[in-house]
Amino acid sequence: MSKKSITYKKAGVDIAQAEAFVRQIKRQVKSTHRSGWLGNIGSFGGFFELAKRYKNPVLVSSSDGVGTKLKIAFLADVHDTVGIDLVAMNVDDCICSGAEPLFFLDYIATGKLEKQKLVQVVKGIARGCRQAGCALIGGETAEMPDFYQAGEYDLSGFCVAVVEKNKIIDGSKIKLGDQVIGLASSGLHSNGFSLVRKLFSRQELKKRAGEFLTPTRIYTKPILSLLRTTNYELRTAVKGIAHITGGAFIDKIPRIIPVGLAAAICKNSWPIPKIFREIKQRALLSPQEMFRTFNMGVGIVLVVAPQDTGGVIKFLKQKFALPAWEIGEIVKGRKEVII
Repeated sequence: MSKKSITYKKAGVDIAQAEAFVRQIKRQVKSTHRSGWLGNIGSFGGFFELAKRYKNPVLVSSSDGVGTKLKIAFLADVHDTVGIDLVAMNVDDCICSGAEPLFFLDYIATGKLEKQKLVQVVKGIARGCRQAGCALIGGETAEMPDFYQAGEYDLSGFCVAVVEKNKIIDGSKIKLGDQVIGLASSGLHSNGFSLVRKLFSRQELKKRAGEFLTPTRIYTKPILSLLRTTNYELRTAVKGIAHITGGAFIDKIPRIIPVGLAAAICKNSWPIPKIFREIKQRALLSPQEMFRTFNMGVGIVLVVAPQDTGGVIKFLKQKFALPAWEIGEIVKGRKEVII
């Protein structure tokens, strides 16, 4: 008796479906085109030419994912926003050095490729790239049967940005008495969801999915615009930038604080969104733990000299309608955050 062949498709990997998926997302990828992008999707690598206007370019890179926020996307069957989160988690890290995002690559892994669902994911990634001004030049979609639960997938991404060497922002110029400015977040962003999913029932998570799935705010264009404005005082005002992600205020701000200094944050100096007060009440967390886990309504902090604080806040509000507040100052300390 002859044996029947076992094809790759029978084993759970549909190459034809994957090729159809690539064809379907080409339009989304093309929508992120920007100067410097040379390659086309489908080739073995993405090509990007560095502009000649850079004299001493330094490349800045970041790699990150979306985390368990994806579980809420699965629960609500909403997939067109988490791609924005993916881009944001990477480009918002790069902008902390004053670097302009150039291009982005994504990695999508799933047990079975569900084309229409993943097309929605890529739409979000493309939208995030357009918001950040970077090109989606390629990526990888891995179909791995038995590795992921049915209907689920994982996302990660990689961003490359560029900054002139003499314009790198690293916090080294921060001094005693400088002010800390907080830029408004759009909500929870992409951190703390392992705790959130324990505090809220499945029914609550599904009912409030629109709130929980609000995409992470992308700060690239507002901050780059500030760093490139014709106003010299504003253009040179920013001494340090910290992205309030995993570890939040307690772990992220000390990265940019010089030895011998600390950041004193006044927790009542900006309007903390209702969701964070609700989480605190449900989890019975201390203020210190809340500020270590969640962004508390502040997605990025800038450190500037006292005389520049008002001008920076006004610039962000007037040009980008981005709420910003003076939330603290630099004091003597041990590279820490004092709430």
